Amino acid sequence: MATTPLRFTSVGGASTGGIRVRGVASGGGASNDNPGIRSVSFPYSSRYSEDSRPGLLTLTRASMASLSRVEKLEVDMTLSPRVNAVKPSKTVAITDLATALFQAGVPVIRLAAGEPDFDTPKDIAEAGVKAIREGYTRYTPNAGTLELRTTICHKLKEENGLSYTPDQILVSNGAKQSIVQAVLAVCAPGDEVIIPAPYWVSYPEMARLADANPVILPTLISNNFLLDPKLLESKLTEKSRLLILCSPSNPTGSVYPRELLEDIAKIVAKHPRLLVLSDEIYERIIYAPATHTSFASLPGMWERTLTVNGFSKVFAMTGWRLGYLAGPKHFVAACGKIQSQTTSGASSISQKAGVAALGLGYAGGEAVAKMVKAFKERRDYLVQNFRKLEGVKISEPQGAFYLFLDFSAYYGSKAEGFGIIDGSESLCKYFLDKAQVALVPGDAFGDDACIRISYAESLNTLKEAMERIRQAVLSLKPVGAAF
Repeated sequence: MATTPLRFTSVGGASTGGIRVRGVASGGGASNDNPGIRSVSFPYSSRYSEDSRPGLLTLTRASMASLSRVEKLEVDMTLSPRVNAVKPSKTVAITDLATALFQAGVPVIRLAAGEPDFDTPKDIAEAGVKAIREGYTRYTPNAGTLELRTTICHKLKEENGLSYTPDQILVSNGAKQSIVQAVLAVCAPGDEVIIPAPYWVSYPEMARLADANPVILPTLISNNFLLDPKLLESKLTEKSRLLILCSPSNPTGSVYPRELLEDIAKIVAKHPRLLVLSDEIYERIIYAPATHTSFASLPGMWERTLTVNGFSKVFAMTGWRLGYLAGPKHFVAACGKIQSQTTSGASSISQKAGVAALGLGYAGGEAVAKMVKAFKERRDYLVQNFRKLEGVKISEPQGAFYLFLDFSAYYGSKAEGFGIIDGSESLCKYFLDKAQVALVPGDAFGDDACIRISYAESLNTLKEAMERIRQAVLSLKPVGAAF
């Protein structure tokens, strides 16, 4: 009887007679029970050999049935329900796709990522280099170095009117870590996390990771995407645990005026269980006459506010991974417990750079002022030109570096060679296909009527992107709206 030897290795174990599969033969002649397997040979004592080659024992299909049953066992590939409930980030997915296309030689203009195009200011970078050269490369305390936490306290006092002590500061590997730890620390299963939409893509998913329920409150472009206090009040329940506010906003660039925040604070004060997470990562990328107000600075709000900030956006330090949380010690210590059992403290090198960043001067000094000036010039150019496109609705951003544009007038139109534009995702696919410009669909942010454009690119790049988008839009026709 002809056989095709397959090698097994003697490893011990009663269930397989001391044999483990190393490979499976392919080709014709396999039985239905053992597809692709014809016979097996394995190294063993030569006194058992029935093969012409010393040291090999040949087994037929019939004699290896028990081995094939072992081979067919499959690994349990199920994931936890908590992870299955979390959606992947569309901003990351689209950015990765655009980068892959660009690296493959496709001239894609990438306007999807929320990352400044500027280099980290020189003084900050040199502080990091100095830390390496001087051997400052070991673990720091879990909460961050005392030097950096003290510097953060000074910054919050001078710029935000907030008083904290170093033990009320937790330095983390980016503001994203600060936020998710805060959500995990204060939310119990079944609690409600109140999130105005449009929202940063990660807020609802962080709530789900904590087994909490995200409660989405829509806003209107006609109201600059700002939360209506009356709507907030109508949606609060005994399960409401955390309200997340982001000002300046990602993705809209909206800035909450102090008067509106005061109205929101009055409502929050009526609910003892309700805390507020104030995401202020874009606080210094703001355009006059708009001004930034820290929610914790409002009367009665310090005790119930978790303030998150960082270095990525304002100081162009995205790759340094450095953020922080400020709040009552009770909550900050709870977040610190999570951090101590997951990542531990932030990079020692990045922390030295963070001290240098906060030493540049009020609001980042001249280095940050130059970046903000460039962002404003880019914003003004895009707003002026998108207003010329038929059917596009705009809320002019007052901060950050995003435009959130309502293109819903084009939904339902048919693009030649592409098909029907039926929402923000298909529109962004159309722009990527037709114009080779990568944008993020608004449904990722909770508003399918819009798309997000990051203007964290040079003005020349934005001018080229604007022309490509304009040409692509000319091939479409607004549907069902009067202009």
